[in-house]
Amino acid sequence: MMTNLFSTFDPCTGNLSLNWLSTMLFLIIMPSNFWIKNNKTKTILLKLMWLLTKEMMSLTKNKSVPMIMLPLFMLILVINMMGLLPYIFTSSSHLVFSMTMALPMWMSFMIFGWTKKTNMMFAHLVPTGTPTVLMPFMVLIETTSNIIRPGSLAVRLSANMIAGHLLMSLLGSNSSKSSFIMMISMIVFIILILFESAVAVIQSYVFMTLSTLYSSEI
Repeated sequence: MMTNLFSTFDPCTGNLSLNWLSTMLFLIIMPSNFWIKNNKTKTILLKLMWLLTKEMMSLTKNKSVPMIMLPLFMLILVINMMGLLPYIFTSSSHLVFSMTMALPMWMSFMIFGWTKKTNMMFAHLVPTGTPTVLMPFMVLIETTSNIIRPGSLAVRLSANMIAGHLLMSLLGSNSSKSSFIMMISMIVFIILILFESAVAVIQSYVFMTLSTLYSSEI
């Protein structure tokens, strides 16, 4: 039972596994005219990008950060939403995918900060107003919190995407011959789909916002 339950997240099925490629299916589905002609969907996306850009600019003074975070937000959002469709592999539920985005970005922030703004990085290790006795402990705590940041970003995204999919897989495997129970199950599934859609948007937003906050400390 548990093997079948977790087989939904198995990236290798069969000799020719195309699960990872299915996450880029939206590039095939999306018509080429979408990128050329103005349409309602494109207008909504542009307004969303403008709102997110203004919010990120309020968090950091670096004007180049939105150029990095907005594509990252859209990539995670599209992959999360595509994962709700049948027979589409959810890449964001794997630490391989989420850590691939979080770790290089965190390392680039750290390398840039310690090489270009060394004094500021040292200043972040000891918050303002810390007593002299607690300074060595605060350095250890801040260093530990900086080291676990990419792991927390990756685990947060993957764990939230796994939880909802596991619940839907568990409920879907328990079929019943009763029409009343099937009707109740369908209502529960609709609610779960709406909930998972909200989680997909929120998790991509959280990943983008936390990454922006981490970059603002440099």
